[in-house]
Amino acid sequence: MSTLWLRRAELEPGVVRDVVVRDGRVAAIEASPKIADAQVAIDLACGALLRGLHDHHIHLFALAAAWQSVECGPPAVENEDDLAGALRDASTDREGGWLRGVGYHESVAGPLGRKRLDALSPQGVPVRVQHRTGAMWILNSEAIERVVVGVDGLPSGVECDSAGRPTGRIYAEDAWLRERLGDSAFPDLAPVGRFLARCGVTGATDATPDKDAATLAAIEGAMRSGALPQRVVAMGGLEAQPAEDSQLERGAHKIMLRERALPEFDALVARIEAAHRQDRGAAFHCVTRAELVLAAGALRAAGIHPGDRIEHASIAPDDLVSLLCELGVAVVTQPGFVHERGDVYLRDVEAGDRPWLYRGRGFLEGGVGLGAGTDAPYGDADPWRAIRAAVDRRTREGASLGPKEALTPERALALFTSPLEAPGAAPGPIAVGDAADLCALDCSWTKQREDLVRDHIALTVREGELIYQREAG
Repeated sequence: MSTLWLRRAELEPGVVRDVVVRDGRVAAIEASPKIADAQVAIDLACGALLRGLHDHHIHLFALAAAWQSVECGPPAVENEDDLAGALRDASTDREGGWLRGVGYHESVAGPLGRKRLDALSPQGVPVRVQHRTGAMWILNSEAIERVVVGVDGLPSGVECDSAGRPTGRIYAEDAWLRERLGDSAFPDLAPVGRFLARCGVTGATDATPDKDAATLAAIEGAMRSGALPQRVVAMGGLEAQPAEDSQLERGAHKIMLRERALPEFDALVARIEAAHRQDRGAAFHCVTRAELVLAAGALRAAGIHPGDRIEHASIAPDDLVSLLCELGVAVVTQPGFVHERGDVYLRDVEAGDRPWLYRGRGFLEGGVGLGAGTDAPYGDADPWRAIRAAVDRRTREGASLGPKEALTPERALALFTSPLEAPGAAPGPIAVGDAADLCALDCSWTKQREDLVRDHIALTVREGELIYQREAG
């Protein structure tokens, strides 16, 4: 590895030092070091040097695929006419092939099923549209003919009407649908890796639950080739896991809870215990109060293991915050949703639950470790937009949502700089001996704490190697 000399780096407001990186670690922090072996020297001109950001909840292949898909939800698509136009315009480039849409929400055209999607789809084109939550796909009739009709023993997630006909809605059956579609090629992760590096991201936790061996191998292949230069922790099931010598790190066992079909309590406890026997935590997808209560109760019954965590905790009243604190379980939240979805929440969520939406300060003051992720592509992949949302708590239309939950810029940044393996733990200042996962700004932290935008990222360093450096000018 090369020796990197970062000159005039602002480590905290008013404190400027030179930082030497050698063999992937911070080797020295001095006022004026004498560097004889520095292959690369970069003058940061008093720009702030930060820890590299960690997106603690992202879906890498889904994000890559979404960037190749038709946007079917707000703000790009606001109503039924917009949706029909987006599908029609996209079909002209597909030559009769499949259309894949993402980001749908009921505010566009109400509950979407086979018949309604037929009316909006170009004739003769198979269309599948993913709901904004990522939990459901909606297929038109042409798509159903190719995927569902004639299959014996449909999985439980394929919804059918009283006559046994598929409604077009498919819940949490991504692996089955992928197999039926014959999707063998994985989308290129290089654009994702480049974008994250431009945002200062040096590590990510892929939270997709149903990874098989081929998916794990594809992520690792992107890491080894350099297409994905970030450190990656992979959540997943109990079966497919990264090999011991893999660059890809094993993460928590992901458990999807859905209020419409909650699992039996004893079976859920058994799954947690099975994960703990593998020396893994359990990560619970919880977006309703009932899901959070069930997850907390099951964790209490199974016993807590390092790495146990709650994803989203979308609605968390004070009594549940106290319970999570008692258990010692971290929460990984998505503050970006306050901005991106806040106007819909203000319209659709009961008034009594709105103060508990995607909490910030309430978790911290309640003693709960708090990290954050973007949930991209189901949220904006830019972590700086999520950081700003955690600070200003403003919706896209400018309304205030949960202002008492607002964080300082420093604490909001810490949501994304806590250790990848321990979201919510204190990141601490940059120190000699630390892994050299860093990002540098073209301005002081005093300026960035006002702006909170990725445009100020000047360079990103992963294990001592530059993975992004903005071109001059």
